[in-house]
Amino acid sequence: MIHTINKLSGKEYLKRIEENPTVIIPTGACEIYGPHLPMGSDLLCAKAIAELVAEKTGALVAPTIEMGESSSLGSYPCTFVCPRNVLESYLQALMDILVKQGFKHFVFITGHAGNVDTVTYLSKRYVKEYGITACQIDWWRFTQGHCSVLDHTGPMAHGHAAECGTSVMLYLYPELVHMNEACKTELPSMGYRDIIQYGFVTGGFGNTGMLGDATCATAEKGKAIVEECVDYIVSYIKENMKK
Repeated sequence: MIHTINKLSGKEYLKRIEENPTVIIPTGACEIYGPHLPMGSDLLCAKAIAELVAEKTGALVAPTIEMGESSSLGSYPCTFVCPRNVLESYLQALMDILVKQGFKHFVFITGHAGNVDTVTYLSKRYVKEYGITACQIDWWRFTQGHCSVLDHTGPMAHGHAAECGTSVMLYLYPELVHMNEACKTELPSMGYRDIIQYGFVTGGFGNTGMLGDATCATAEKGKAIVEECVDYIVSYIKENMKK
């Protein structure tokens, strides 16, 4: 069954809303993602997870935006920075349409940390103004608490383009991963002053555009991560977003 809105006819689309007024909105980014992963990894993963969740819940997957708020990586020439006001305007226009057309339950699969604040702000506003239900899955942070396969590897397993992200991409999009380019990059130690400043400067990912160890990633780990996380998300939706 097709779950992506832009692949449905208008008649099919309206019928599906009546059957299940739940919509999934994936967002991501187009930015440096280490030497071995595609620049669109955040969005590619968010869209794939959205489709897997949709298959198990009957929800529909909304049109998305290809860029994200990537200013923290803006110093890298292969990063596309979407200003926050543009991201907010796009999502607001999208949500206005979806609410008007009858959706009652909104699930954001946010594949990029820079988008989280904007999604949170809009979700709270629309819950209050329109009485919808909404939740946000901050995907890469979500995996940290729902991937037992990496419990023993430490926090750097979840660094930018590191073991977790690379494993998930190896499972979902193996043809786009260049493991011969995978490497290991550690965050340099910082004093208090540098730590305070770190969140407000760009270029903190060295010359690789990544943090952590990607060399130990495997498709098997990615499969375990995706399945564990998707099962949890599906259970939440079925329990909290009933028609």
